[in-house]
Amino acid sequence: MTPVLLQAVTFVRNLLAGLLGDTIAGAVAPVIVFVVAFAVIFVVGRALVGSVLSRVFDSRGLDAHARRPLQKVASVAVAFAAVAVAFGLAEYGNFLTSLATIAAAATLAVGFALQDVMKNFVGGVFIFTDRPFRIGDWIEWDGNSGVVEDISFRVTRVRTFDNELLTVPNSQLTAGVVKNPVAKDRLRVKVSFGIGYDDDVERATDIILEEAAAHDGFLEEPAPTVRLTELGDSSVVLQSRVWIDDPSRADFVKSRGEYVTSVKRRFDEEGINFPYPNRTLGGALSVEGLDRIAESAD
Repeated sequence: MTPVLLQAVTFVRNLLAGLLGDTIAGAVAPVIVFVVAFAVIFVVGRALVGSVLSRVFDSRGLDAHARRPLQKVASVAVAFAAVAVAFGLAEYGNFLTSLATIAAAATLAVGFALQDVMKNFVGGVFIFTDRPFRIGDWIEWDGNSGVVEDISFRVTRVRTFDNELLTVPNSQLTAGVVKNPVAKDRLRVKVSFGIGYDDDVERATDIILEEAAAHDGFLEEPAPTVRLTELGDSSVVLQSRVWIDDPSRADFVKSRGEYVTSVKRRFDEEGINFPYPNRTLGGALSVEGLDRIAESAD
């Protein structure tokens, strides 16, 4: 502790000695220095850190739901620093050393006991900083899908399209692959149509493109395209690729359903077949003992 810092307790002790006596002043002075130092450091530190964080959050475009938990963590860190400095100014150095030793041992024990919690916490930090998705986004992971309703430092809550609420540990969303179809302002929709081998591929392609152009939910640019992608066992597969603007799950399902319905109607009108899967079986069938059955009949 430098002489300048020690002067704070000495100054307060000398100031109170005439009023309370040396013994009481010696006990009260460190408490007053601690309280005043903590209050000043905490208030000033939180204001400075809060200002810096606000600028960082604005530059990264963080949402309000992501700012609050990070601001709380920053406030706790400022409070801890204020306590440490205030202990030093109040000449509680030995007590602070003991407290730090106990805290380190406790942190180690709690760390082993709460490995999963810490893993999810770190995952939550990555979600807030990397922003792979936001509240309201439609995401897909590990065969699940839904709309994000809440993000905390431990779990993310997702509402499925069957109206089920999934509470997902953040570590699952950061350790695996998460698909966010609505992360960008446009989404490409791929729809496959199977036609018969005897049908006119060029005419079917024209119908698919015409119905895509007639749909209000699809973009004109990039323009819809159709490619022959497969010669299947019972059908020729034409894959249509169209784009929708400002996508959502509802837009995706609605637009795709309307598009398929309109193409099916046009195919029916023009005699283009949607073939059923079929199999051709070959071989001979023999029934043992058929000659004896015929003799008995005679």
